[in-house]
Amino acid sequence: MGVKLGILGLGTVGAGTVKLLQDRTGRHPLLQEIEIYRVGVRSLNRPRAVELSAGVLTTDLEAIVSDPEVDIVVEVMGGLEPARSLILKAISNGKHIVTANKAAIARFGAEIFTAANQAGVYVMLEAAVGGGIPVIQPLKQSLSVNRIHAVTGIVNGTTNYILTRMQTEGSNFSDVLADAQRLGYAEADPTADVDGLDAGDKIAILASLAFGGRIHLEDVYCEGIRQVSKTDIAYAEKLGFVIKLLAVAKRQTSDNSQLSVRVHPTLVPQTHPLASINGVYNAILVEGEPIGQVMFFGPGAGAGPTASAVSSDILNLVATLKTSTAGLNPLLACGHHHYCQIAPIAELVTRFYARFLTKDQSGVIGKLGTCFGNYGVSLESVVQTGFQGELAEIVVVTHDVREGDFRQALAEIHTLEAIDSIPSLLRVL
Repeated sequence: MGVKLGILGLGTVGAGTVKLLQDRTGRHPLLQEIEIYRVGVRSLNRPRAVELSAGVLTTDLEAIVSDPEVDIVVEVMGGLEPARSLILKAISNGKHIVTANKAAIARFGAEIFTAANQAGVYVMLEAAVGGGIPVIQPLKQSLSVNRIHAVTGIVNGTTNYILTRMQTEGSNFSDVLADAQRLGYAEADPTADVDGLDAGDKIAILASLAFGGRIHLEDVYCEGIRQVSKTDIAYAEKLGFVIKLLAVAKRQTSDNSQLSVRVHPTLVPQTHPLASINGVYNAILVEGEPIGQVMFFGPGAGAGPTASAVSSDILNLVATLKTSTAGLNPLLACGHHHYCQIAPIAELVTRFYARFLTKDQSGVIGKLGTCFGNYGVSLESVVQTGFQGELAEIVVVTHDVREGDFRQALAEIHTLEAIDSIPSLLRVL
């Protein structure tokens, strides 16, 4: 007996998924077990990139999630509502869920997974992070015996594309963003991407899986790339770094009681595995014991890659439904219920890069050093790089320092008569 799918949405990802499920030659034989039973759309009259049997398309999405014939509901419509309500209704009707919706999972994951566990159904979300890159199932299964120390990723293709072009062309952020919008790599409203919010959703999901606890999304620190200038990219290169928007989740304390979960532009050493990830590509570096370092790399978006992830989840469920006798497979289900304790950003210990514009006076560097010393900030390098008009430009890289102490030192530096401005402040990996 075949497994019947109800698909919500037939946009880029939905159409890509339908195409992949229909094109069975040379693919896994379990595809033969799948029937695309209903597909929910907003309008029946739009031209479609896929061909479906008569009666499959419907505008009644509520009917799909409550139809007793449907075994698996595939949610690829995106957005928060009605996606959340439809997922919950499908769960209450005993349907398994496959979703690509990182925003809904990051915000409503606790509600969705609690309902799924009570109903005895699976929620699969491989496509929610990293497009076609298989990272969710490896964290849940292949790496599950490891003690994970850190997950560090480039998980937003739009910002990586912008930063890569700024680096290779010496261009300004605003110019590259406008071009990326014209080429379709950036949305008309790029806020979620360039302000780090999309990456924040994704690292919340990865942190939850890696560290076995739920994440309050509002505890995830998000800082975007708007303030990154071509000047900083050039200085970073001279210092042996590239600038990437990193999403980081790592154990903050030695007793593992707190996590650091954050998104921000970061100076990455040119020798680091993530430094060479360019353009719209994504990569996620997982560090654990005993595995060491494992990196997952590939296309982070697009119809084909995302459809690959959605379809792999569907096949996983089909295989499970065909062989399972009782209860949920704990390596596929979500079993954690407590919330992880996330340390405030002021507690982060990291290196910093800062760029100062100062009046051209003798002794400025000495005054900077004194202010930093007052708060225990140790400097790795101080370079007077040149002039912008009549202002001297000074670039500082610190040793590891507690962020709160560094911010206090900057507040004092701001009061110095010789300081004109601090145009750039970036963390260093």
